[in-house]
Amino acid sequence: MSSAHEKETAPTAAHIGLAHTQDVERIEAPVTWKAYLICAFASFGGIFFGYDSGYINGVLGSQIFIDAVEGTSPVRDALSESHQSLVVSILSCGTFFGALIAGDLADMIGRKWTVILGCLIYLIGCVIQMITGLGDALGAIVAGRLIAGIGVGFESAVVILYMSEICPRKVRGALVAGYQFCITIGLMLASCVVYATQDRPDTGAYRIPIAIQFIWALILAGGLMCLPDSPRYFVKKGNLAAATSSLSRLRGQDPNSEYIQVELAEIVANEEYERQLIPSTTWFGSWANCFKGSLWKANSNLRKTILGTSLQMMQQWTGVNFIFYYSTPFLKSTGAISNTFLISMVFTIINVFSTPISFWTVERFGRRTILFWGALGMLICQFLVAIIGVTVGFNKTHMGPDGESMANNVSAVNAQIAFIAIFIFFFASTWGPGAWILIGEIFPLPIRSRGVGLSTASNWLWNTIIAVITPYMVGEQRGNLKSSVFFVWGGLCTCAFIYTYFLVPETKGLSLEQVDKMMEETTPRTSAKWKPRTTFAHAAEDGMLNVPAEKQV
Repeated sequence: MSSAHEKETAPTAAHIGLAHTQDVERIEAPVTWKAYLICAFASFGGIFFGYDSGYINGVLGSQIFIDAVEGTSPVRDALSESHQSLVVSILSCGTFFGALIAGDLADMIGRKWTVILGCLIYLIGCVIQMITGLGDALGAIVAGRLIAGIGVGFESAVVILYMSEICPRKVRGALVAGYQFCITIGLMLASCVVYATQDRPDTGAYRIPIAIQFIWALILAGGLMCLPDSPRYFVKKGNLAAATSSLSRLRGQDPNSEYIQVELAEIVANEEYERQLIPSTTWFGSWANCFKGSLWKANSNLRKTILGTSLQMMQQWTGVNFIFYYSTPFLKSTGAISNTFLISMVFTIINVFSTPISFWTVERFGRRTILFWGALGMLICQFLVAIIGVTVGFNKTHMGPDGESMANNVSAVNAQIAFIAIFIFFFASTWGPGAWILIGEIFPLPIRSRGVGLSTASNWLWNTIIAVITPYMVGEQRGNLKSSVFFVWGGLCTCAFIYTYFLVPETKGLSLEQVDKMMEETTPRTSAKWKPRTTFAHAAEDGMLNVPAEKQV
């Protein structure tokens, strides 16, 4: 271990009495079960994210809900395209603004308290949604989903930020993938609840699925009260005592242990280095910092912001939310499926059981690799669904004896459903968790909360756009694309395939501080070969991290 000594430079980890090392493999404590459990609980927030996104798919198919919104004169068997679009997309609209606001709050009051505040806002939204059916049903469901969406925006942005900052580097990808796993569990629970209540003759058919949301927010908020905040947040605030205490609890080590001292020294040295690159400024200036730097420089803030926001855009472009938001009314419109609720539930179950595969693959093969092969698998499946559909599948129907549309070739329709299921497998094991993992890793500490907030807001912006336009794309009175809509998703998955090859870096096995250095010294296509040569704390002590004025933002 190196001893502390005075230097005529900015304060270093050594100056404040922290032990440090040159060994890049000894900058974190061994992973304990306590660390696993703390980080795993934080991922629980994905359950109400997934549940809130998933329950609306089944509720849209509930005749009692349709009657409450559209009225009973005349009786309709589906919401109008405009109402369907509004009800689904308004949640994403709220989450977009919630994610942007959360970036500021996470730096002001801390990561964990921002998530807890988001849970409280979410609970208010749930109560308003429960009023649906008393008076203006459409107004209540829209207002409630908008407010709940703001809470989900807080949670979806800051839980990823929180988990990325507290998880040990060797298992960070797997643990953050647990967040996506919880999203899929939420989707599955929503499908099961909707399936169980679909035949109720009263408003419980839709009010019970809405009410159950309340439970998830209470569990997350209550549990987070007992967990420490991010040590990197405390370092950013200059509170090293709180950072030491937090890191000690997270790693299950004594505050004075060498492991805690060395890891904290690394975080402090990196924060000092990044502060030279990105000096503190006004509120507006701190947002502007996210967009500074050259578009052609891989490590510039602008490039990182574009990478984070485009990763989430690409995740939405895969078309997966078309399946989870609209599969029930879409399959119903084809006339080929007798029990659309059951098929939708099967899709969510596949989503749940495919996601844990990423726990192993993301650390074994890396983020870039699974995104690349996942995009290839998805585009093949999407194009096969589209081609089968327009030739012999969903699009080829005849009128049955009861006047309803019937599929000409049931086997072809079954093949389409099978390829949709395989598509979900590829998404759930690659792009589902992969995009969330990367946005928590690529931003430097001074802009991390806002960068993750912007990236999450991008997810919800595109989520909103897709939720708004899809009913018009597949609605019988509008685009009526039927299976042809999968040509659109297949083309966008092709974009994701090309995008991954040229723009996505490999961050596997690196600390958040090392990721920043890797992006400075490599290109995405060569990033997997990069290895750290020294620690930030050691480099800072030797004056190797002093930044020339012309390189500062």
